[in-house]
Amino acid sequence: MEKKYDFDKIIERRGSGAVKTDALKFLYGREDIMPMWVADMDFETPDFILDALKIRLEHPIFGYTRNSPGYKKSIVEWNKNLHGWDLKNDWIAFIPGVVKGIAMVMNYFTKPGDKVIIQPPVYHPFRITTEKNGRTVVNNQLKLVAGQYQMDFEQLESVIKGCKLFILSNPHNPGGRVWRKETLAHLAEICYKNNVLVISDEIHSDMALYGNRHTPFATVSDEARRNSITFAAPSKTFNIAGIVSSYAVIPDDKLRHEFYSWLEANELSDPSIFSAIAAEAAFTYGYEWMKQMLAYIEKNVNYVADFIDENIPTIKVIKPEASFLVWLDCRELDLNHEQLVSLFVNDARLALNDGEMFGPGGEGFMRMNIGTPMSNIKLALGQLKEAVDKL
Repeated sequence: MEKKYDFDKIIERRGSGAVKTDALKFLYGREDIMPMWVADMDFETPDFILDALKIRLEHPIFGYTRNSPGYKKSIVEWNKNLHGWDLKNDWIAFIPGVVKGIAMVMNYFTKPGDKVIIQPPVYHPFRITTEKNGRTVVNNQLKLVAGQYQMDFEQLESVIKGCKLFILSNPHNPGGRVWRKETLAHLAEICYKNNVLVISDEIHSDMALYGNRHTPFATVSDEARRNSITFAAPSKTFNIAGIVSSYAVIPDDKLRHEFYSWLEANELSDPSIFSAIAAEAAFTYGYEWMKQMLAYIEKNVNYVADFIDENIPTIKVIKPEASFLVWLDCRELDLNHEQLVSLFVNDARLALNDGEMFGPGGEGFMRMNIGTPMSNIKLALGQLKEAVDKL
């Protein structure tokens, strides 16, 4: 009999060091607000991961440790079963975080001043990491058409000359778009033709909703396979962001040899004891938990969309095709940036990510994290309705 997991359980995170709760005063100026911002969930880490860690903790020495043979095997089997992607062990390397991996690729394959393409509105570290590493951001802004984001290939062709790197969010964050194979293949063709290396951030790849299916970028064409570095992790799916467990996949021999040799030379590709154990447990035993979690997330998304449509029609919900992040179009409220943030923080007493941080096209939007028990969702939406009604 399959185990039934409890996603309604309320867990107090304040005082645990959680960024989501314990950074509220610093970032939002007050603590008496509901945290629905940073992208981790409020569900307890699955028991099979905790059990694997507890077993290792019973041994009193944490010295230099080899990875279990099951570590890469679990990644290979997970990707084959879930995404139909046939990986080889030597294609895989641990990386100490997806954003860190992006920065490593940027520093190895480009030099200060080089141009890097991103697709705003998009996960803000793409821009921040590029700028702080002295590279130049080039925007290929997405188009919002009938409530879904589309890539603007005509504009991309006009700005890609001379660029060195393209950072792709696949699935897209914050819009929740699961990019179709044809779209990714077209992107791969343009980047390959212009000698622009693609980084595909696929950290939300295991969280496709409503029957959507994630397509790994490297699988869409020979150009994509030969000209891409993919980053993924179990961290979003299994709520273990605090245990850094990310990995890279590079199918191309030349590209892989270059980058992985550099990682090894700098001892950046060795996971900690707990990173490898948590990842292996997640990918070996996690399918049923993931399935139940995603069903719960779908119910949360549906509730948010229905409630807002019926009670706050001036806000439009961009329903995600993947992940637990809901993109709210608040432009009909006709508020400037400061007023919109104040409405959520001071009037509705909610901490969300404001859309402007995601770059051009994010103005007037807010990103809501609904990876939380339904009781929190209901409370938050009630507070939001009350605040909007007073406008």
